[in-house]
Amino acid sequence: MIGHVDADCFYVSAERVRFPHLRGMPVGVLGNHGACIIAKSYEMKAAGVATGVPIWEAITLCPQAVYVKRDFVWYESVSRKMLSVVRKISPQVEFYSIDEQFFVAPDATIGSRLQRDILHQVGVPVSVGIAPTKTLAKLISDSSKPFGCGVVLTEDQRRELLHERPITDVTGIAKRSAKRLAQYGIHTCEQFAAADRAFIRWLLTKRGEDLWWELNGTPVQPVQTTRPTHKFVSRGGSIGKASRDPQRVQAFVVRNVERLVEALTHYELCCDQLILSLLFRDAPERSERCSLLGSRGDFETLLQAALHMLPRAWQPDTAFVHYMHVIASGLRPAGRRQRSLFEQSQLSDIKREINHRMGRFVLRSGATLPLVDVYGDAANNYDICDIYGKSCF
Repeated sequence: MIGHVDADCFYVSAERVRFPHLRGMPVGVLGNHGACIIAKSYEMKAAGVATGVPIWEAITLCPQAVYVKRDFVWYESVSRKMLSVVRKISPQVEFYSIDEQFFVAPDATIGSRLQRDILHQVGVPVSVGIAPTKTLAKLISDSSKPFGCGVVLTEDQRRELLHERPITDVTGIAKRSAKRLAQYGIHTCEQFAAADRAFIRWLLTKRGEDLWWELNGTPVQPVQTTRPTHKFVSRGGSIGKASRDPQRVQAFVVRNVERLVEALTHYELCCDQLILSLLFRDAPERSERCSLLGSRGDFETLLQAALHMLPRAWQPDTAFVHYMHVIASGLRPAGRRQRSLFEQSQLSDIKREINHRMGRFVLRSGATLPLVDVYGDAANNYDICDIYGKSCF
């Protein structure tokens, strides 16, 4: 049997661990720039506040709420405590995301004990699902929220779980796949599981067939106790208020390249290609891809490639940039690459050593000076993608 443990309103619950007076109060967690709700308590949800709502709308709907800025450093520490508790129950645990873990369940009755242990030792309420497969375990824990514990042991329990449940509830079935399934009259998990397996493979490839087996109770997705090999490494996200200021947009590119190099160094990887993707407030998304001269992972090379792509991706250059991603692809182990005689790594090594000792971004590119507001707010120093070891990213 496979278990899935999922924290209830994790960011809010983590805030309540260090600020117990928030328990029972409506709480909203704000994003990097303090503008939107990225997580909310059930009390705030009952007041009609949805995730992604701007704070000025949330205050109107729920004026009595407390609003806090997200702190991923703290959330990671709470998440690691959850992980340690689960590992006491099962040595085979997958750190799926900051608020979710899969584990090999020693028996089907372990859910309630796990809930009690995490609540007492960490202070976070969780929901737990126990089922023959990861997909069913996640579905039953999701349907058991808040603070519930569901088990799928029999065929009747499996059918009841899938009955009339939207197929989009399954992780791995996004809008595009759901749209293709809908063309053939498949809207629910029950209809998906009852469909012809070969047809699902034809429509959604092997990934779809794996989900078909999982929904029918046959495990094909193992609990991964170590993180799978990366296919891509990406850094980026919102740049706050959309901007068409060339210096500010370029500064964000430089910042994200520094973060990407940091991640590649952590994973001991280099890349053959770099992708720059820009999302605009008033124009379609555009991406550019650049092949590098050999496998590289150093700041100077990746920055040069990113800045080369920037004017081509930013068309028209009057469009307001809202999000961006810098993506390394064609990944290879850094230790196996052929080094050039002309590479000068001393500066990067010194920069990395200083930041390791003195703090992240203490030494950074001068091209990021237009982002004084970003670096002046410690909340921007750490993002959810900076938490290493998760298997879902």
